[in-house]
Amino acid sequence: MPLDALCLSGIIHELNTALSGARVDKIYQPGRDEVILALRTQSVGNVRLLLSANPAHSRLHLTTLPLENPEKPPMFCMLLRKHMSGARLLEIAQTPLERVAVLRFEALNELGDRVERKLVLEAISHKTNLLLLDGEGRILDCIRHVGLDGADKLLLQREGQPSGVQYRVLQPGMFYRLPPGVDKEDPLTASRERLEALLSTAPEEAQADRWLLDTFGGLSPLLCRELAHRAGGAADVRLNALGSEGRARLLDRLEELRETVTAGRYTPTMISMEGRPRDFTFLPVGQYESSAQVEGWLAFSPLLDAFFEQRERQDRIKQRGQDLIKSVTNARDRVKRKIANQERELAATRDRDRLRQLGDILTSNFYQMSKGMARLRAADFYDPEGREVEIRLDPLLTPQQNAAKYYKDYNRAKKAEEMLTIQLEKGRQELDYLNSVLENISLAEGERDLAEIRQELSDTGYLRRPGKAKDRGKRVSSKPMEFMSTSGLRISVGKNNSQNDLLTCKLAGKGDIWFHTQKIHGSHVILWAEGGTPDLQSLNEAAILAAWFSQARDSSKVPVDYTPVRYVKKPGGARPGMVIYTTYETAQVTPDGELARRLRVNGTIK
Repeated sequence: MPLDALCLSGIIHELNTALSGARVDKIYQPGRDEVILALRTQSVGNVRLLLSANPAHSRLHLTTLPLENPEKPPMFCMLLRKHMSGARLLEIAQTPLERVAVLRFEALNELGDRVERKLVLEAISHKTNLLLLDGEGRILDCIRHVGLDGADKLLLQREGQPSGVQYRVLQPGMFYRLPPGVDKEDPLTASRERLEALLSTAPEEAQADRWLLDTFGGLSPLLCRELAHRAGGAADVRLNALGSEGRARLLDRLEELRETVTAGRYTPTMISMEGRPRDFTFLPVGQYESSAQVEGWLAFSPLLDAFFEQRERQDRIKQRGQDLIKSVTNARDRVKRKIANQERELAATRDRDRLRQLGDILTSNFYQMSKGMARLRAADFYDPEGREVEIRLDPLLTPQQNAAKYYKDYNRAKKAEEMLTIQLEKGRQELDYLNSVLENISLAEGERDLAEIRQELSDTGYLRRPGKAKDRGKRVSSKPMEFMSTSGLRISVGKNNSQNDLLTCKLAGKGDIWFHTQKIHGSHVILWAEGGTPDLQSLNEAAILAAWFSQARDSSKVPVDYTPVRYVKKPGGARPGMVIYTTYETAQVTPDGELARRLRVNGTIK
C-alpha cells in the first residue's frame, strides 16, 4: 500500500488548503466501501471528496471520476445524509504516524442546534473503516462493524495503576477509540542525537531500507528505499557498506525528510513502469533510474484519480458482475471444449479418400474374395510402387457388401466434413461473441452497463429471463462513451454489443468513420464527420481510442481498421455487435489511457 502516514499528511495538507469552510451539499455512496461528499467551497467551487475504505485502495482525495450510484442508497449513506447534509467542514486532522484521517464538521441537529460530527477514515491495510461519530466521540455507525471476535487489544496505561487491556469494539453506540499505535520512533520529532543512538545499535549486516522500516513509523517501503538510495547510491545498500560518511548522509536524509514534511513542501510523484502506474509518493525519487518513469504532479488529487482509476473500476466490476463473468466464462469454456472435439472429428475425416480407394481395390478383387474372409491382401494400384495392401473385411458380409461398406464410410466422412466445417465456423463465431462480451464487462462503468449486458445475454439465450413478470418487460439502456477530438470532432465509443449495434447500424451516417481493432475484440468507435472530411489528428485520436478500448490496450502497436460506415454491414442473423466491412484502411497506433481521459466529455454521478 503506497499510502503511508507521511504521504497522507501531504494529502490532508492539500485538502485543508482547498476545502477551508466547505459545506456538504450532497452525499453519495457509489460502492460498499466508498463515500463521496459533494462540497461547495469559496476557493475552488463545487468539488467531490472521495473517502475510500476499500482495503486495497483506502484513501481520501478530491475526484473528478464518474461514479454511478446504486438505485437505492445504502443505510450508511442515508445516515450520513441525515446527520451531515449542510454541515460545514472545520478541519481535517491526522493521528500522528497513523493512516487515520479525522474530518470535523459543524452540523445542525433535528432541533436546529449546532453540533459537531466527525468522519473518521482508518486507512490501515485490511482494517480499513469509515466511521461517523457524534460530538462526544460515540459511534453513530460505521461501514464495517467489529465485534469482540475481531477487536483490537488496547493496552491502557493508568497512572498509579497496573496496565489494563481493553478491546476496541466498533459498533453503533460505543465510544470510539483510535487503533493501537505502532511501537516505533517518530522520524519527525527525533533529535539528531536520538537518530545517532538508534543507528549505533543497528545490526551491521542489516539493509538500510529494512532498518528504516523497522525503526521508524509512518514510512513506506518505497520511502525507505529512496532514503537508502540517496545515502548509499543503491536501494538495497547495507549499513556496513555505508561507512561513517554514508551513515551520516543517511541521518542527513532523515532530517531533510523531517524538514520537507514540517514545512509542507510536498511534491506529488507518480512512478510508472511500462506505461502503468505502479506507485506514488510525496517527493521525487531516483532509485529506479531508467527502469521506471517518474512524473511530478501539481496536486495529489488528480494523481490519485489517475493511479486508482483503472484498477478500481476493474475491482468494482468484478464485485458487481461476478455472476455475469462466471456465466459467460462457463459458456465460453463449453464452446471451447465443443470446438476441440469437432476439430478432432474433422481431422479424422481428412483420410476419407483412402476409404474410397480401398473400396475400389476390393471391387477389382471380387474374384479373390469369399464370405467369411477377415482380410484381403492385394496389389494397391493407387500406390506409385504397386505395393500390396492388407484390407480388413467383415466375415459376416459378402465381398460386394464389404466394398459397399467402404464406400458408405467414405460418403459418411465426406458429409461429416461438410457439417463439421459449418459447425466449427458457427462455434468460432460464438466464441468470438462470448469473448467480446467478456471485454464489454471489463468496460462497464456501473450497474446500468452490467444490466444492459445481462439483458443482451438473456436475448441471446445465455441467461434466463427475469422470473418476475414485472421485470420481463423492463428494457435497460445506457449511453455510449463520448469524447471530443482536439480539433472539436465528436467521437463515440460503444461499451457493449448493444451500443455497438446502435452506433454503427442506426445512429451513424454513411459518411461517418467507423473504427475497430483488427481481429481483436474491442469497441465500435464512430468519428462523426459532420458532413465533411475529418482531419488527420481526429482520425488518429479515434484510432487510439479504439485501441485503448480493446483487448489490446496493454500492447505497444495495435492495428486499427477504419472505413466510412457505408462499407460496414451487419449480416442477417448475426449476433449483437458482429459486422463485416470492406474497403478499409489500417492504422498502427499505441493505446493511450491518458489521451482517453483527456478527451472524454461525458460521465457524471447519477
